[in-house]
Amino acid sequence: QVQLVESGGGSVQAGGSLRLSCAASGYTSSTHCLGWFRQAPGWGREAVALIDNLDRTRTADSVKGRFTISQDNAKNILYLQMNSLKPEDTAMYYCAARTWVGSCLDFSQGYNYWGQGTQVTVSS
Repeated sequence: QVQLVESGGGSVQAGGSLRLSCAASGYTSSTHCLGWFRQAPGWGREAVALIDNLDRTRTADSVKGRFTISQDNAKNILYLQMNSLKPEDTAMYYCAARTWVGSCLDFSQGYNYWGQGTQVTVSS
């Protein structure tokens, strides 16, 4: 069973930075895909960044150039470095995993393992 625990959220002023971490267990990079998602109040959940077992990444246009996804396979930790934060980045951020089918960089694929989320609030 895959288990995911996020940390690192908080409140920051616009232009600031945060790094989210996701401690993952019960998975391997050769069998699962990992990603970061977010959900703002009144909005649906959206994919933010995805990564595959070769450390290739894909980020949403809304965060491209500002957010970077990475992973430490030795420690089973997924990261999301968020720079130049904007008020519109305010959301609950979730780490997610799915069984590897097709490309891990496909935004249309559904994920079946989720963490509890960590809140990010950006003030203007």
